[in-house]
This record gives sequence, structure tokens and C-alpha cells, in this order.
Amino acid sequence: MRNIGIFAHVDAGKTTLSEQLLLKAGAIRAAGSVDSGTAHTDTLPVERQRGISVRSSCVRLTWKGEEINLIDTPGHTDFSAEIERSLWALDGAILVVSGAEGVQPQTELLFEALKRQGMPLFFFINKMDREGADAARVIRQIQRRLSPRAFLYSDEEGLVEAVCDAEEKLMERYLEGENITEEAHGVLPSLAKKGELFPAFLGSALRGQGIEAVLDGIIDFLPPPESQGKELSGIAFAMEQDRLLGKGLWIRLYGGQLENRSAVSLPGNLDPLTGERAIVQSKITQIRSVTGEDIGALHAGEIGILYGCGQMKVGQVLGDPALLPRKIQPGALRTPLTTIRVEAEDPSKQRELSQACSLLADEDPLLQTRYIRDTGELHIDAMGAMQLEILQDALQTRFGLQAHFSNPTIIYRETIARPAEGFCAYTMPKPCWAILKFWIQPGPRGSGVRFHSEVSGQQILPRYQHQVEQALPLALAQGRLGWQVTDVDITLIDGNHHQFHTHPLDFIVATPWGIQDGLQRGGSTLLEPILETVFRVPPEFIGKMMSDVNTMRGEVISVQNEEEVATLRAMIPAAESMDYPTRLAQITSGRGGMSVRLQGYRECPRELGAVMPRRGIDPLDTSRYILSARSALENGIFDA
Repeated sequence: MRNIGIFAHVDAGKTTLSEQLLLKAGAIRAAGSVDSGTAHTDTLPVERQRGISVRSSCVRLTWKGEEINLIDTPGHTDFSAEIERSLWALDGAILVVSGAEGVQPQTELLFEALKRQGMPLFFFINKMDREGADAARVIRQIQRRLSPRAFLYSDEEGLVEAVCDAEEKLMERYLEGENITEEAHGVLPSLAKKGELFPAFLGSALRGQGIEAVLDGIIDFLPPPESQGKELSGIAFAMEQDRLLGKGLWIRLYGGQLENRSAVSLPGNLDPLTGERAIVQSKITQIRSVTGEDIGALHAGEIGILYGCGQMKVGQVLGDPALLPRKIQPGALRTPLTTIRVEAEDPSKQRELSQACSLLADEDPLLQTRYIRDTGELHIDAMGAMQLEILQDALQTRFGLQAHFSNPTIIYRETIARPAEGFCAYTMPKPCWAILKFWIQPGPRGSGVRFHSEVSGQQILPRYQHQVEQALPLALAQGRLGWQVTDVDITLIDGNHHQFHTHPLDFIVATPWGIQDGLQRGGSTLLEPILETVFRVPPEFIGKMMSDVNTMRGEVISVQNEEEVATLRAMIPAAESMDYPTRLAQITSGRGGMSVRLQGYRECPRELGAVMPRRGIDPLDTSRYILSARSALENGIFDA
């Protein structure tokens, strides 16, 4: 078996390659077309209408006796979260590069994401039938920008040199003039499966050229799954809705086994009596294979769809997270940088709209929704305009709701401006008792949130101190400017519990109160997202790019010329560059490209930023907050 994914810059021919692989392996009778909306891996109506891939889809084919689960991923950067989730399920990848356009901005981001995960891969240089396609030029770009250990598989000399670069003993013999070609071919598969070498194949997916070599490459150069043992470990990486069975979770199982009627343990709400997180048992009602059959069981290494686990969400880990071979971290490929207010066309359906967006957020962990009860406002975090178009379409087709979106606002962060104490004495109305004193100070940029306690277990019982730490994400979700608080060092320096009056969850109520008190005393510093931006343009436009970077309050890091393309790297505030892709296309007549990644956050003048309205009740409005918090605990609102 092989579990592999196909990745590419948009329009490099990724879905067309998937169709040809299915056709060559005999899984379909005729290849579909992206442009005509007949691609077998584009199953959503919106994908067929627009001719783009929005969701990752999994299909199965068989080649030379090996089953291959093939995941076709979106190419557009707005769906980077979908691409990222597919990585959770894979053991190897094919990275498609256009033989005409060469290495494009998204190609670099995808390769780095695959490398971070230690993912073995090979390249397919597509569109070699196009005018201007140049295999030698593209492989040089791949070697310079992605990895020097990439080589054309059809180039014997390049293959031998790449193998020698990875194998010192063979290098010595090669330099002595010995012919090691046969041995190089022999060790290549193991080196490729370990992610140390990256073969590249040539072809044209549109014309069905080079397809058999790619299928052979999957078997020869990408590894089969390795079982992590008998103990259960797996990840939910996608979700779909079945008309009869309801919510189905796509699962990649790394260890153990699941069967129909198996009980799956999932984390629930905080128990109001013990203060610990309850465990909810869900029973699997049906397990389907990638091809849709009821298979009854899922084994280590396999991908399947579970039904009946109503509380499970995308990103949920089954079993022990430590047994997963790769770290599951949503947002590593790209994090949403804008937030948008969403309004129902019919004001009476605003609450219904909020519920629909929450259901869609279950399918996409990075589609975060925030409903402000006091005002009825609904905010969502989004990647870009294309994602919003797809979201608007989903709301209409799946839920029958018409929605309007406001102009996007950059998602800022904030931190405390100067060291300060935060204090809370939650002692009324009885029964309750939780007294806390924090020392909060600014941390280095990019340090996140660091917490430790100097309070003894006699002053505050260890289980209550654990609750304080557990409540910090909630307490820091909104600062005094309404944005998530980061880059802070928090120390619990004093406090106490009461032997009789302390209720198990009092310290969860008290923590946001004490933290917000400290943030107010210390003042707020607004932080704006800074993007590491890479421009690739014809050399004559470099001067214009440098001028525009300065205009956008950015900083040029480097400029490099190579063949017919110049590369400029810069750090630019996200707020200044939101609309620049359109401007870049106009300036360069479509010959320029750019890629962005979040580099971090830096201080931003308050007048250039924005304040986010507070969601819910301010903990410093203590009377209203206490009443609201006591009621909310029973409904799990305080879950971190």
C-alpha cells in the first residue's frame, strides 16, 4: 500500500495528472477534465463549476499489485489549510512543477512544508509539450531553490552524482574513476524513501506522457506505511457529510485497529464537580473505505471514513498523540491573517448563520468563528477572497443562507506594554474562594506565552494551579484591545484557596479576571503581522519593486538575479500588502509572482492598526462577569 499526495502551484497540472494516473492504472475508463468540470477528484459542485480544486480528495488505484491511496490537493494558496491537513495522512508525495513556468512561489512553500514533515517525494516536471518548456532550466531551478539533491531520473550522470552526494563510500569510488552506475541505481530507492534524494520525471499529463514512469516511481521511491504498533493512534484529517449517515471523518490510522461498534474516547467539557476534563465515549456506527464500501474495520496504515463519532472534529487525534510520526500543528503552512464580519441577508437568520459557520469550522480548524452575543455580530478568520467565495457558496447550497461579507480587517495581536501585577479576589457571592496574584511582563517577540508558578501547593492546591494554567488560553484570547495576547511571561506569585468555600472551578473563573486586571495596569502594545515576501519578476522591474516595498513600510532583505528572473525578498506589514498581488500583475503584465509567509509580529502604531470589539462580558465588569461565568461553565464555554 502507498498513501501519497499530489501537490503543485495552481494550474501546474496536478488534477490532470491525477486523472491520467487513474486512467493508466485502469481505475477509470476515461480521464476527466478540470476545465469541463468532469475531473473524478473534483466532486463538489463548486469545484466542477469553477474548474478548481477546493477540497483534498482521496481516490484509490492499483499498480503492479500495490494499492495506492492518492490524495489530490488544492493548488490555490487560499486553501493552504486543506493542503496542510492532507499532510497528516501521507507517507510520500509528488510535487508537480510546470516545465514552462518552472519553480513558482507556491512550489517553494509546498516543498518546505513537505521537508519540515520529513516527507519523501519526487518531482513530475509537467507540460513538457508546451512551447518554452525546458527540462534543463527547470531542474537547475529546483536544485537552486529547493534542493541540490534533485536530479533528472533520465540523466544517468546526474543520478550517479546525486547518489554519490548522499553516499560517501560511493563518492570515493566514483572520484577514483570506478563505474558505479549499477550500484547507484540499486541504492537510489532506499535513499529516496528516506527523503534524502529527489528524482524528477518528465512528461505531459494532458497528453498522457510519462504517466507510467510516475506510477513506477510511486512504487519504487515512495515508502509504504509503517505500523506504529498495536496501540491506537490516528488523526482525523477531513470531514464530509453523508445524506443518510451524517458526519463522516476521514481517518489515517497509524497504529492499532478500529472496528464497527468500537468505542472512541474523546475529550469533553470540564466537569463542574471535579474540575477535570470529562471523557466522552462515541461508538463507531460504520467504517467505509476510500472507495465507499462498508469494510467494518480499519487497520494501521489505512485511510477510511468513520461515521457515528458526532463530537469528533478535524484535527482530532485518536489514541496517543506521541505515537504519531509527525507533529500535528494547524497553521504551520499558512495562518489566516484577516477577519471578516458576516451578516445574514435576512437579519432574523443571523443566529442560524452563526450555527452554520460553526459547523463549517468543524470541517476546517483554521476557519475560526466568533459570535458576539451582545451585538449579534459574527466574525470569521479567512485566508483570502477565493476562500470567501467558496464559503459564501457553501452557506447558500448547504444551508440555504444568503450572507454578506465586510471588507477584511487584519488580525492583530497585542502584548502588555510594561510589567504589572494582576490581582483577583473571587470570594463573593458564596460559595466561592479563589485569590490570585500574577506578575505579568513583556516577553521577547515570538516567545508566545510562558507561565510558571512560585506558589506552594499548600497555598493553592496543585489541582487548582493546574486549572489556572488550563484557563490561560481563555484569559488571553482577548486583551484590552480585543486581540489575542502573546509574547508575555506570566508568573503566579501569590494567592490561596479555602478549605471549605472553594468550588472546584473557582480558579477557572478567577484566572481571566486576574489576567485582565494585570493587562489593564500594564497597558497594551499593538502588534501587527509581518510577512516574509518573495517577489519573482523580470529584472527590469526590480527597481519598481524596491520602491513599492519602501512605500508599504517594508524592508528589502536581498535581491538576486538568475537567468531571466530576479528574486527580491522583503519583510512587509500584512496590512500594507493585502491588495498587492493585483497591482503586481498589472505592473508586470502578469509576468511577476509573489509568495508570502508569516514571519512574526512587531509593534505597530495604534493609529495604523485596529481595535477589535470585545466578545462577551469583560472580566473587569466583575458582577456581570461572575454571573455569566457561573452559568457558562455548565455549557462548556470555558473550555480551553
